[in-house]
Amino acid sequence: MQAIIVDHVGGPEVMSLVERPKLASPGPGQVIVRNHFAGVNYIDTYFRSGLYATQLPATLGNEASGVVSEVGPGVTEVQVGDHVAYLANQNAYSQYATTAANRLVKLGSHMPLETAAAVLLQGLTAHTLVTRAYAVQPGDWVLVHAGAGGTGRLLIQLCRHLGANVITTVSSKEKAQIAHAAGAHHAILYTQASVPDTVHKIVPEGVHAVFDGVGKETFEGSLQSLRLEGSMVSFGNSSGAVPPVGLFELSSKNLKLLRPRLYGYLHTVDDHHRHATEVLRLTEEKVIDVHIFKTYDLKDAAQAHADLEGRKTVGKLLLRIPQSD
Repeated sequence: MQAIIVDHVGGPEVMSLVERPKLASPGPGQVIVRNHFAGVNYIDTYFRSGLYATQLPATLGNEASGVVSEVGPGVTEVQVGDHVAYLANQNAYSQYATTAANRLVKLGSHMPLETAAAVLLQGLTAHTLVTRAYAVQPGDWVLVHAGAGGTGRLLIQLCRHLGANVITTVSSKEKAQIAHAAGAHHAILYTQASVPDTVHKIVPEGVHAVFDGVGKETFEGSLQSLRLEGSMVSFGNSSGAVPPVGLFELSSKNLKLLRPRLYGYLHTVDDHHRHATEVLRLTEEKVIDVHIFKTYDLKDAAQAHADLEGRKTVGKLLLRIPQSD
């Protein structure tokens, strides 16, 4: 089978398409999925670059959709031929993957495989952030960074759905239009204006919460944008890791600082299915509108990473997995 392999950390060029032996038969409670699409996410670049440690050589990719091709002993949740989506463990950029049957999400007849691969990881991230990290309430003011990106657009949509007032940051007028179309009330061009100054002009007391997936470049401005007893949710590092934070930086306004991890909210099977089912329901009902910016062939995974890190994208990137052996 074909797979994308990283045998040493570095830039997109360290990724290579290789032929690997087919997988062994699944064990008890496991299934093998023939992947059709894999999502491309910033976390994949963190493992590739070495920002997050992983055992090498590694196959990248943390979400995929496809068709169940083989089931192991005791599996009752799905059967061969079912369309499914799942959170992968660094094995999505491949033709086949083994995963736990009880962590699969079985797709309804109206959910395309492409859409499921595009929405699962970022949808779960956004949904857990606005319901668990900071429970957004009607009337809240929230700041969402990178509002034209994949997770940013979903955060805007969910915050609006929950009744919040949304301010977002973008790098261009074109991206501002995308953020407004997603439901943002205000879009700040961070290349032209101070984010905290503009936030306080819009809402003088500051925002109730900030959802910040950018990291190093935006962290200080995010803290400055908060009101008394505001919540800072730092969940990504697209501009680099946040430097060490002094606790006294939080005390002047009694701020809360969270650095959540998605899988911490999906620790149990029940939590996983509850959030995943809700994300897919909201997608089917068009509350969540996932925008697929571009779909690359598996062999072009390095280009997908380069485009993502070069901020040339305004939505979700997918890899199309070849179906011929």
